[in-house]
Amino acid sequence: MSAIVLMVISAIVFILAYFTYGKYLDNKLDIDPNRKTPAIEMHDGIDYVAAKKPVLLGHHFATIAGGGPIVGPVTAAVFGWIPAVLWIVLGSIFFGGVHDYTSLQASIRHRAQSIGTIIKEYIGNRGQTLFLSFSIATIILIVGVFVVLVANTFEATPAAATASILFTFLAILFGVAVNQFRVNFVGATIIGIIIMFFSIWLGILFPISLSASVWNVVLLIYAFVASILPVWVLLQPRDYLNSYLLYGMMLGGFIGILLANPTIQMSGYTGFYNDTLGPLFPILFITIACGAISGFHSLVASGTTAKQLDNEKNGRFIAYGGMLIEGFLAVIVLISVAYLTSADYAARLAETGGPIPTFAHGLATFMNSFGLPLETGVTFVSLAASAFLLTTLDSATRLGKFGVQEFAEGRSKFFHNQYVATAIIVIGAGALAFSGTWADLWPLFGSANQMLGALALLAVSVWLVRIGVKSLFTLIPMVAMFIITLSALSVLMYQNFIAKNWVLTIGGFILFVLCIFLIIEAWNSYVSNKKADKDESVKAQ
Repeated sequence: MSAIVLMVISAIVFILAYFTYGKYLDNKLDIDPNRKTPAIEMHDGIDYVAAKKPVLLGHHFATIAGGGPIVGPVTAAVFGWIPAVLWIVLGSIFFGGVHDYTSLQASIRHRAQSIGTIIKEYIGNRGQTLFLSFSIATIILIVGVFVVLVANTFEATPAAATASILFTFLAILFGVAVNQFRVNFVGATIIGIIIMFFSIWLGILFPISLSASVWNVVLLIYAFVASILPVWVLLQPRDYLNSYLLYGMMLGGFIGILLANPTIQMSGYTGFYNDTLGPLFPILFITIACGAISGFHSLVASGTTAKQLDNEKNGRFIAYGGMLIEGFLAVIVLISVAYLTSADYAARLAETGGPIPTFAHGLATFMNSFGLPLETGVTFVSLAASAFLLTTLDSATRLGKFGVQEFAEGRSKFFHNQYVATAIIVIGAGALAFSGTWADLWPLFGSANQMLGALALLAVSVWLVRIGVKSLFTLIPMVAMFIITLSALSVLMYQNFIAKNWVLTIGGFILFVLCIFLIIEAWNSYVSNKKADKDESVKAQ
């Protein structure tokens, strides 16, 4: 099968979904462009800062994408490209896009508060405590996994490390110039993009070679500092400029595939059970997380994006559109390995040292068709991938800080301190990063991440029911994700128990128990509210 056919069909389906199902979601959520958003009403110059539409899309897309749509499809390709692409496309449209968009709008209607606060309002204090415990544990997993992935990428491609460091300083200069000195936004963008691509060339000339362990420490320090800075200093400008790098990578891959016209040689379906990962159900659905649905996106939507959205009408473009772009990226990533035979895929994965270098080599091979040297292409794609990862790394740390502060509110002033709250996330992630490889952590991260998505859909569904909206469009994916993730945690607990990996066994058990208790709490709240509504109705009569 031609990879061009797969890519073009996927693109058309995503575009149609945006204008049809996305419009349906607008109507269900009663979008009002005249209703002021929290970014306008609660502007504080630190977290509540209204952002221009392209800037916010850049931040949101770069943050949610991370390494998930790269690592997931490359890893899950062992089951064959057909089940992988079906989950990516259908999951993005009916699961991930719905999850992201409804999480954003639910937060907007609650003064840009987190999903945890929404759960507190509609389910209760214990529900909030359970959700925050789960989300903090998940974020620590996310930061730990992404530290390992970035460190491995920098070790494998030192030029990308240099370029990333230069790019970080460029983002700070851009943020200061635009926000403090009021430099023309368009002019600053053009200059910033030119310097950004110049950084790639400098990275090739002056690569920084350090061990993965050293990079782990550097990245943890970076995550701490970046997460406590005001959003306009680093987060907004870096993510905005990152978006051009990421769009450039996708455009380069798109053109490269059109010109190279690769044939998909990988098996469409390799069987239900894989010796390395386990059964296709439920493992495929937690391995491909960010490319189809990711609970982390709800934390981004309600944690940072909701505080920067300038108008409700832009929500579909930012959240639903951002998820569909990520789904398209995941399709391109899948093609970057599906053009290989299954044997060559396994050999390439072992030779390059992981999913991200494997993806970088595949995409660079396509881009070589329009004259880009292979080494330059590998560095460019590795830089773009590390930009994804770094964006998620510091944004996740910031979101973890918010979660710890929300958990400590009214309980402890010490843990509510932003430096202490941030340190808790960084120290926990550091312990995980030094405890094993990304491959050990990824399945547990995928399960926790997808479970977080199910819990976010639960919160949104309860809110919609309470305001009188028929919410099958959130209830159906919610139930499906609970079935998938509870099954996955059970499988992983068994596998880790047999392998005597006690840390991951206990970690999976804790996540499983927290989720069950939260489901019970939500059901009890639902029953209580139904009874209260019935009593009020009887009294009214």
